[in-house]
Amino acid sequence: MTQFPHTIHFTGTNTPIGVEWSARNLDVIGTIPEEIDGAFFRAVPDPAMAPIFEDEVALSADGMVAKFDIRGGTVDYAIKYVETERYLLEKEARTALFGRYRNPYTDDPSVAGKDRTVANTTPVWHGGRLLMTKEDGLGYEVDPETLETIGRFDYYGALKSETFTAHPRIDPETGEMFFFGYEAGGLASLDVAYGIADKDGNLISEQWFKQPYCSTIHDFTITETYAVFPIFPTTADLDRLKAGGAHWAHQQDLESWVGIMPRYGKVEDMRWFKGPKGVSAFHFLNAYDDGDLVHLDVCLSDTCAFGFMREAGGVERPQQSIQGGMTRWTFDMSKPGEEFESRVIGPPGDMPRIPDASQGRMHRKGWYLTINPEGGPPVLGGPVGVSFNMLVQIEPGNGRIEAMPLEPGMAINEPVHVPSSDPDKDGWLLMVVDRQTGENSFDSELWVVEADAVGKGPIARVPMPLPMRAQVHGWWVSREQLDKAKARKAQAAAA
Repeated sequence: MTQFPHTIHFTGTNTPIGVEWSARNLDVIGTIPEEIDGAFFRAVPDPAMAPIFEDEVALSADGMVAKFDIRGGTVDYAIKYVETERYLLEKEARTALFGRYRNPYTDDPSVAGKDRTVANTTPVWHGGRLLMTKEDGLGYEVDPETLETIGRFDYYGALKSETFTAHPRIDPETGEMFFFGYEAGGLASLDVAYGIADKDGNLISEQWFKQPYCSTIHDFTITETYAVFPIFPTTADLDRLKAGGAHWAHQQDLESWVGIMPRYGKVEDMRWFKGPKGVSAFHFLNAYDDGDLVHLDVCLSDTCAFGFMREAGGVERPQQSIQGGMTRWTFDMSKPGEEFESRVIGPPGDMPRIPDASQGRMHRKGWYLTINPEGGPPVLGGPVGVSFNMLVQIEPGNGRIEAMPLEPGMAINEPVHVPSSDPDKDGWLLMVVDRQTGENSFDSELWVVEADAVGKGPIARVPMPLPMRAQVHGWWVSREQLDKAKARKAQAAAA
């Protein structure tokens, strides 16, 4: 195929751009607080080549790493492709060589056995290192200053898993990173690797366990005591893949599960709880301990949000019919059995965010994105084909909800949180907002929003001079963290 398909995966905010560019001293409308000093890294899927198949999906797009560098109220921007093995092979060939989403049996024979990951989901900062990640392979290390690709990262050969999550969790007190990789032993395998890296980025533990069925474990959580692995019935099947079919098919009649183990314990200590049939969640706001109880806040829906995964499983549900809500699942670790309690604590939505300091602890508030039914038809684009148009703030302790709705024809990308040194303030949220100006054309802005007053809207806006494609996830890295990493790199080079 020489042209991009005219589908939801390649139109709207998913319209391919494929341009590496940078700009300094972007215009700022309003004032960016001096305390916002660091880098907002974004993972942007943007296909460099038109796909082999007409029905390709946005999740297969080549990863680009983008960076807003903010200091002294000024903003610089840069974006580059992550030079994965896949990207470089197709760049050399000047055509697509890799086939359907996560199905190597549909690839050109010339790339058999090559690394298929596109590193397009989450920029992860840990141990002074920036990784671009996607859960179907290992992360790729990227230079946080230049955005040049350094290479695949496997903890210097210590990590045995073939995959690494796009959603690790970092303990705010110990600095340790807890992570996992599913299909760790190969395509459609039940193997899940659970790992821990110390604050300096050294691998200190890797254990493997079997999940009940091969599901897309996109996210997990930690508490101060436990690691929590939710399993939802969107499943992989090797025979289906060999026949050229979909990697994932949602099974509406299959139970969900939640595995909970001591986070420093053995995987043999995993305890499994049985959940509702057919439900789905790709992200979790947080989890925390409350005596013998473990609370898990889930961006829950009654079926899978991805239409192509529903279709592969024979689930005929239009996108607008999906129901759900921010849901708290509570597990009593002192009692036997597979049951747990469930209650809705907020409106439906996804792309949740809490302050990093609240990770694995009781969170006073959180933020996530939703669709405002009064905001007009949602803008097409994003990972599931339709975009969010409202930011929600919830306070689970008192039930208070505040919102920042957008005007019709606007879309909002996942925010990152920037903490404040003032204990009486909640800091700021940074996010990219798109405004539709034509069928497949948009104006984009970086917005700065006070985290404790989202209803006020942005206190500063940064109009972008060129088009931008929808991001998946982002990560905030402070100037202090960046400077420490730079100093460590210089010290290592001089040694």
